[in-house]
Amino acid sequence: MPSESQPYVDGRQPDQDRPPVADRLDDDHFPAYTMGRAAELVGATPAFLRALGDARLITPMRSDGGHRRYSRHQLRLAARARELVDQGTPVDAACRIVSLEEQLERAEQVNEDLRRQGADPVRGHR
Repeated sequence: MPSESQPYVDGRQPDQDRPPVADRLDDDHFPAYTMGRAAELVGATPAFLRALGDARLITPMRSDGGHRRYSRHQLRLAARARELVDQGTPVDAACRIVSLEEQLERAEQVNEDLRRQGADPVRGHR
């Protein structure tokens, strides 16, 4: 286990571009999963994950060695796309649906945040 003077497994010191390990573990967008593990968790093949990348639903990060790495957020999107494909939806259409669902969720969150602040979500002010 790394010491405080050596917080990263690879021995590098922390810097502005790299949050502490504990923060990365809680980060939903941290690319923690290899392609094989991601495919296993989603219940799909690596080819399916590559197809989602080709359709631009998910864009995996790359390790120093060039291997694809996926985040938990990306795995949730992939799992939703797989669910739609399993129901007979073509991959490209499933990716579009998931993308639109994601956009809607973000818009709803923005509206909720504005409501909590007392602003008019349509006009953007009080």
